[in-house]
This record gives sequence, C-alpha cells and structure tokens, in this order.
Amino acid sequence: MRLGLMLGYQTAWTTPADHLAFAQEAERLGYAVVWAAEAYGSDSPSTLAWLAGQTSTIDVGSAVMQIPARTPAATAMTAATIDTLSGGRFRLGLGVSGPQVSEGWHGVRFGRPLVRTREYVDIVRTALRRETVSYAGEFYRLPLPDGPGKALKLGFHPPRPDIPIYLAAVGPKNLELAGEIADGWLAVFYAPEFAGEQLAAVTAGRGRAGRRLDGFDVVPSVPVVVGDDVAACAELVRWYAALYVGGMGSRTQNFYNQLATRMGYGDAAREVQDLYLAKRQRDAAAAVPLEFLDRTSLLGPKARIADRLQAYAQAGVTTLSVSLFAADRAHGVETLRAVADALDLSGVGE
Repeated sequence: MRLGLMLGYQTAWTTPADHLAFAQEAERLGYAVVWAAEAYGSDSPSTLAWLAGQTSTIDVGSAVMQIPARTPAATAMTAATIDTLSGGRFRLGLGVSGPQVSEGWHGVRFGRPLVRTREYVDIVRTALRRETVSYAGEFYRLPLPDGPGKALKLGFHPPRPDIPIYLAAVGPKNLELAGEIADGWLAVFYAPEFAGEQLAAVTAGRGRAGRRLDGFDVVPSVPVVVGDDVAACAELVRWYAALYVGGMGSRTQNFYNQLATRMGYGDAAREVQDLYLAKRQRDAAAAVPLEFLDRTSLLGPKARIADRLQAYAQAGVTTLSVSLFAADRAHGVETLRAVADALDLSGVGE
C-alpha cells in the first residue's frame, strides 16, 4: 500500500503556501501522489499545475475535476497539458458532483449520471489517444450534426495516451461503473469493516470489462489526527463528517447519508441530517457516532494508526490518501511524518 495526500480545496484557514509545503514534504517522504479537489470555490487543475511546477517526483491528481464543469474535450486538453508540464505525473479523477452543484452552479441537469459519466470517459480517452473525436451519445454529439463543426483530434502529442482515470463513486452502481471503465476509485468514508460490499461492486464492474481487480487502484481519502486520546482526536473530524452526512445535497439526495446508512448507521445518519438541515450544526456534529469516525479515519497514537493501516491494506486499499486535520502548517507536516512512520511500522508499505 502506498500513501497519498489529499489537499482538498482552498479554504479560509489554508493558503496556497500551506498546500505547497505539504506537497513538497509528502514528496520528500515518498508519498505517491498529491490530490486537489474542487466544488464551487478553487478549481483543481490550476492548483495541480502550480504544484507540478514545484515538485519533481510525486504524482499530481484531481480528486476531482467535475464532469458538469467542463466539456469532455476541455478535460482531455487540460489532462494532456498537465501531464506534459509534469513529465507524465498526472492522474485524472472525475466525478459528477451532486444535483445542487451541477444544476445550481454549472447549470447542467443531473439526470442519468451513469450514462453521462460513461460517455464522458469514452470521449476523454478517445481524445487522449489523439484519435479523431466523433461521438453520437445521449448527452454528447461531436461534431454537432446540424452545424459547420468538423471532427477534430488533439493538436499536440502528450507524453502518454493512457493517462490513468479515476472515478469518485459512492453508490453501488457508480462503484460498478468505476470498476468497468476506470483505472481507480476515489473513495470517501472508507471503512475496512465495510469494504467487502463496496469492492464486490467494483469487482463486478471489472468482470464486465473482462478484467480482474489486480492493478485497479483503490484510493480512499482518510482523515488523520495524531494524538494520545482517540476520542479527542475524533472531535476534529466531527464537523467534516456532519457536513457530508447531514448537509451535502438535499434531504432526499445525499449520497454520503445513504452510504452511512448502508454501513449500518441509519438512525444516526437521519438524526445528523435532521439536525444539520435545522441549522443545528453543533448538535449534528455531536450526533455523529464515535465508532463511525474511528472506522473511517486514522485517529490516535502512531502505533494505533499503524494497526489501522494494516486493516486498510487488508481491506483492499492500494493508495491511502491522508487528509490533514491539523491546526497549522507545522502540525500538518508533523502529521505527514507520523503517518509515514506508521506505514513503516505497519509493514504494509511498498
């Protein structure tokens, strides 16, 4: 199992300089990849191009570039460009986002996301192979049939025609699709105790494509807080969990709430959502079960984290991307070092 670093977004309490320091320290420690995210604030490709120019060995990956935000051709151009600038170090993570962001921010209908994702990845792969792009799908028609457009191909030669593509997936059907058409899966709230059901869906998708799970990159983003008291460490993750389980999406369409329910936390998930949507965020955070936080995070002293890293590796994880819940840059760097030490202790590192 390898380590990665999930930087997330730019926020009010982080700076580009912080993210650069974390990426450079992760590279020094031998982490395999650094990921950047986007929602409706900072975008991921700008951050990754900037990081790629100031690193030399660590891969840079989007987790994710939003499918409704860009045409497939624009995404292929961006992926090819960053891969060229980085010397072949780019990983393209894609996701459909959710209906609120897709329709409210990007003005793109959310319906039939599986079909849209399949078509999108088809076009991106075709463009990256420098084949002439001609496509007739439900969502994408290239070129448009009633205008002056002509079928085109990528206008330069990137270093790789097969940039690895990852899908962010939560639900069973999305997991099957990731297994079928992608090179890896970007997971969230990944619990080793629940991983069998999720990996079964991925494996089913791999089987449809005539492939096995071998070589498929399973990449959860896992919050990390190092300290002596597990419960105290978990307090730093509560607000994040409450936001996703309680406040992401609508009452009827919250993929993370549905995931928590499938994991056996249905009563707590409903309570967290009720409180969050009633604007009682503090109470919602308090209602997230400690067991849920502990199973989906790395919490506690270094030796305990090493034990949990073994559990993640045994549960099919191939790249574990740590998400830093640290008060400042110095504590973030200390956390990166502690997890690298814990990986050595665990004996599951490559």
